[in-house]
Amino acid sequence: MLGLRSSVGVLSDITQRLLPTITFHGIKVQGIRVGGAELPDYKRLEVALQRIYGVGRTRARLILSDLKIDNKLTKELTGRELMSLREYLSSTYVTGQDLRRCISAGITRLMAIQCYRGIRHQNKLPCRGQRTKTNARTAEKGLNAVKERHRAPHN
Repeated sequence: MLGLRSSVGVLSDITQRLLPTITFHGIKVQGIRVGGAELPDYKRLEVALQRIYGVGRTRARLILSDLKIDNKLTKELTGRELMSLREYLSSTYVTGQDLRRCISAGITRLMAIQCYRGIRHQNKLPCRGQRTKTNARTAEKGLNAVKERHRAPHN
C-alpha cells in the first residue's frame, strides 16, 4: 500500500510537469486552475492567488505561510503542493462562486425582511452610512428619474 501512494504522487508530479506543454485543438493549455480561477504561470504565487475571488494580499500570504510553500512562480509548483493548496482552499475558505452566492443570498435576505440596509440595496443607494448629498449623485439620478415620471403634469 505504501508503494501505491508514492507512485500516485510521482504520477501527479509528472502530469503537472506535462500540463503546460499540452495542446488542445491547437490551443496551448497554460495556467493552473485553483478555486474557480486560473492562476497565471509567470507570476509569483502570492500575486497569482489574488486572482481567486475572496483571496486578497493578506489572505494569500497567510495561505502560503500555513502551507509552508515558498513564494515562487506558479509554474514551479509541484503536484503535491498544488493538491495541498487546492485542499486547503476548499476546506478552509469560502471562495469563488460559493462566496458570490453567499453574498447575494445575504443581500436578498435583507431585502426580504425590509430592513434599512435591504431598502437601501433595493434603491441602489449606499447602505453603510456614506453621505448622499454630494457623492452618490449617480445612484440618486436614476431614483429621481423614476420620481419625475410618476409626478402629475403641470397645467
